[in-house]
Amino acid sequence: MTGRSEDTIAAIATPPGAGGVGVIRISGPRAKEILFSLFRPASPSFRDFTPRMLHYGHALDAAGRNADDVLAAYFPGPHSFTGEDCAEIQGHGGTAVLASVLDSVLSRGARMAERGEFTRRAFLNGRMDLSQAEAVAELIAAPSPEGVRLASAKLDGLLGRRVSELRSRLEYLRQRVCLAIDFPDEEGQCLPPREFTAVTREVAEGLHRLLSGYERARAWREGALVVLAGQVNAGKSSLMNALLGRPRAIVTETPGTTRDYLEEQTILAGLPVRLVDTAGLREASEDLIEREGMRRGREMAQAADCLLLVLDGSLAGDENARFNAFHAERELLEEVGPKRCLAVWNKTDKAPRPHDAADFFGVPLLPVSAMLGAGLEALCEAIRRVCLGADTLSEGELAPNLRQADRLRQALAALGELESAIAASVPPDLCAIHLETASALLADITGLNTTEETLNSIFASFCIGK
Repeated sequence: MTGRSEDTIAAIATPPGAGGVGVIRISGPRAKEILFSLFRPASPSFRDFTPRMLHYGHALDAAGRNADDVLAAYFPGPHSFTGEDCAEIQGHGGTAVLASVLDSVLSRGARMAERGEFTRRAFLNGRMDLSQAEAVAELIAAPSPEGVRLASAKLDGLLGRRVSELRSRLEYLRQRVCLAIDFPDEEGQCLPPREFTAVTREVAEGLHRLLSGYERARAWREGALVVLAGQVNAGKSSLMNALLGRPRAIVTETPGTTRDYLEEQTILAGLPVRLVDTAGLREASEDLIEREGMRRGREMAQAADCLLLVLDGSLAGDENARFNAFHAERELLEEVGPKRCLAVWNKTDKAPRPHDAADFFGVPLLPVSAMLGAGLEALCEAIRRVCLGADTLSEGELAPNLRQADRLRQALAALGELESAIAASVPPDLCAIHLETASALLADITGLNTTEETLNSIFASFCIGK
C-alpha cells in the first residue's frame, strides 16, 4: 500500500452496477470536514452532525450542484470501524450518481482508497486483529450459510483469542527459560523437562484441533469437487444442467459431444460445490482430443470429493445381466474406491431402476431422471453426505484459512523440534530458539509481528471500499 494513514480516503462501498442504494465511505482526519462541505441538510434546524445518526439532505457534486438525495452519517473515532473519524453517504445506487458524489468527495481533499485500506486501518488502529481482518474478506466471499457462520466466528475474534491463549503458554515457558539462562545457579527457574514437555504438548494438541477445523471446513470454504463420469450419452450433461437449474452443458444424441471437462459452481443441499462434467467413457476413440478429454476426466475423478457414476438405465438389459453394460464405470469405481462414489441410475423415465438394485457394486445406486428432474433432491443430499462424511464441523469449531493453517503447521514443527531437543538434553538457550519460533508464528496469525509484505498480500485481495 502506497498511501499514508494520515490521508483521508474514500470509496464506493457497494458493488458496481445499478442498485436501489449505494454507499460511499470516507475515513480519515478530514472526514467530517469533507462531509459537511458537500452536504445540504433538508432540516432548517440542522447545525451539526449527531454522531452515528442518519441525516437527510442533498449531496453536492464537484461543481456545487445538487447531485442526489442522500442520508449522511458521521462516526467519530476511535469508536468507528477504522478507529478514525468516518463518514458514510447513502444515496441512490446508480453508477453515474455514485461516481458524481464520489468525485465531489475527492475534489474536497480525499483520495481514492486502495484495496482493503479501510479494514487495514481498522487493524493498524487496534480495532481488530489480523485474523478478524481476514475474516472480513472471508465473510464477503462466503459461498454458503455455513461459510458465513465460520467467517462470523472468526470476525468475532474467537480464532484470535484461541491462538493468543496458546501463545501465552509458550511465552510463559520462554520466561522460565530466560530466567534459567540468566540465573543458572538459581533452582526452580526453569521447569523440569517433564513439566516443560507437558505444556508444549498441550499447546500442540490445541494447534492440532485448529488444523483439523481447517481440513473439515475445506468443502465449505473452497467448494467440494463433484465429478460426473460415465459412458457417452449416459446423460451426464443433462444431469449437470438439471443440477445447475439451467442449460450449461451442450446436450445432443451425438456420442462424444463433451470432449473436455466442463466446470461450474453451484450449491447442492446447502453445500457449495464445483460441479464437473467429463468426457464420456468408452473403450477407444479415433479422436485425439476426445482421448485427451477422457484422460483428463480420469484425473478429475481421482481428485473428486464425490464421483457420480452416471449409468444409462436404458442399457441395463434383463434382470440377470443388468450391470454387464457398465464395465467402464465399474473399472473407474475400482480405481477411485467406493468411499467417494455414488452411482446414478439415470433415465428412469425410460427404464425404472429395478426394486432389488439398491447398489452398484457396493456403492449406493440412486434413481434419477435428468430429463424430468426426478430424484434430484435425494441425489443432492447423498452428495452432501459423501463430501462431508463424518468430518462435520461442530458448533463453535474454528476454521483457519490457508495462511493461518500454514503458520499453525510450522508452529507444530517447531514444537516437535523443541521436544526432540529437550529429550537430547540440549542446553536451554538452544531450546529457546524453537520456542521463540513457534511463538512468533502464532503471533503472525493475529498480526503482532506480521511483515509489511504479508499485510500487502492479504489486503490486496480485498475489494475497494472494504
